Amino acid sequence: MAINISDLPPKYQAQAVKKYMEQQARRGLVPSAAAVQDPEKVNKYRNTPTTRVTASGAVLRFDSQKEARRYDFLIERERRGEIRDLRLQVDFTLQEAYTDAEGRRVRAIRYRADFTYYEGTQGRQVVEDVKSRPTRTREYAMKKKMLKDRFGIDITEV
Repeated sequence: MAINISDLPPKYQAQAVKKYMEQQARRGLVPSAAAVQDPEKVNKYRNTPTTRVTASGAVLRFDSQKEARRYDFLIERERRGEIRDLRLQVDFTLQEAYTDAEGRRVRAIRYRADFTYYEGTQGRQVVEDVKSRPTRTREYAMKKKMLKDRFGIDITEV
């Protein structure tokens, strides 16, 4: 006796479709189970991950649509010659790792900027981070202060 999926409640329909897609992915009939997102799952900051394909064919993944739009804008500025050396996801070590007096290892504190580039004739370095109100966390504020103290760099929030 077969059960029709439309006879099931919506919650169980979603479970059945998800399980079916996972089975098909294992057989190689659909791209992957990871590509199928759970409709009930929502990202922490309500962002939508986005991708861009560069001229060389590389695929860049961005955490949000806002960050991807900012990348598009900066690429256009670089093409016009207003900025140079645009880099994505640059790490800054704010405090080196160390071992405390009791022999425990303490990890380094790092800040990862969304974009860095040089602008103007003097080549002033600009560090940008795409932020929304919820992503301005206490940890981010602390790292912003540490970056200013250690390297003398202000983060430009977009």
